Amino acid sequence: MKWVAADIEMYQKAAEYVDTAIIPLMPVSFDSDMKQSASMAEFIGILTGQLEKQFKGRIFLLPAFVYIKGHSGNLKTLQEWEKTLLDKQFKHLFFVTSDSSWRQQENEMSGTLLWLPSLPLEHMQDQQKVSIVEDQVKQLLTLFTEKWEQEE
Repeated sequence: MKWVAADIEMYQKAAEYVDTAIIPLMPVSFDSDMKQSASMAEFIGILTGQLEKQFKGRIFLLPAFVYIKGHSGNLKTLQEWEKTLLDKQFKHLFFVTSDSSWRQQENEMSGTLLWLPSLPLEHMQDQQKVSIVEDQVKQLLTLFTEKWEQEE
């Protein structure tokens, strides 16, 4: 389920079955790495969209957590998101990003950080992008099911 009105209605009717939230982490930068930040956002957006399709009914894809790259308050704000989501019955939180800086803060997060290097998608057609990202998603499916099985 996605953060759209139609899916919210479906979520409210079946909330007890939706125990997993996916939060894309997307950096914004206006420095020399601006293009890289945009590329990361595009890749993570397509990837999390495909994950949502695979697990529709079990996961909730939240809007991206967009942050200024290098800002000192990012972790504190993300921890507030975690607390709110855990208080609202989500048992599993997955943060998906291509920004390696989150790996240094992973131990301070309650959820699971999934770091994937972004793929250069800028010169591909939309169908090519989705096809390449689907291969990444297939690899992540096992990780999700293993995490769920640990908690049962």
